Amino acid sequence: MAYGGRVRIGLFVTCLNDLAYPQTGRAVVALLERLGHEVVFPAEQTCCGQLHANTGYRTEALPLVRRFVDQFTGFAAVVVPSGSCAAMVRDAYPRLAAADPALSARVEALTPRVYEVSELLVDVLGVTDVGAAFPHRVTYHPTCHGLRVLRLGDRPLRLLRAVDGIELVELPAAAECCGFGGTFAVKNPDVSGAMLADKCADLAATGAAYVAAADNSCLAHIGGGLSRRGSGMTALHYTEILAATR
Repeated sequence: MAYGGRVRIGLFVTCLNDLAYPQTGRAVVALLERLGHEVVFPAEQTCCGQLHANTGYRTEALPLVRRFVDQFTGFAAVVVPSGSCAAMVRDAYPRLAAADPALSARVEALTPRVYEVSELLVDVLGVTDVGAAFPHRVTYHPTCHGLRVLRLGDRPLRLLRAVDGIELVELPAAAECCGFGGTFAVKNPDVSGAMLADKCADLAATGAAYVAAADNSCLAHIGGGLSRRGSGMTALHYTEILAATR
């Protein structure tokens, strides 16, 4: 679906970004307002329920599904600066709501208007050059939900390539998981740590000053690994690059 002119967009900032990475939410607002759109933050939004559903508490996740639908039904588009949370809404909500016909109908009507940032920019708003400037060497890690569930493809890369002054370098074995996987990193620390070590080695090989991605959860995992290894590389949500100007 594509819109012309000014669009009223609901921002689902996600609980992780709200609590730990508010600069990402601010970057999304700055970026979309710079492009001439209205961004609204519904104050009563909460978690999408991914943690509950992924650990088997599907019944407990349903009130969060209802809250999301209540908060965001009125918007032409909903933007989510997280591949995993956008995937939760689009992929898991229809299955979670299936036993409740009324909720299922509302979910079915809303979820096609829920977008990860690059989908909104490229597919809906029809832009790749957002007027950003970031004169640094950057590599991009495609996180698993964005890559395998949302199938973002090269949308984030197309946006980054259009940034003024950026030197975008390819990440070896980019499609390999960083090892985070939510509770996977807690329940399987040895495997997670080995996967992280491989990812950090591939990142180091790029010589980049920044690693960008679409999920701050994965970036927290990667950033911790880089820090423990004494790397000077900074982990940064890619929307913060798109929001940057000279």
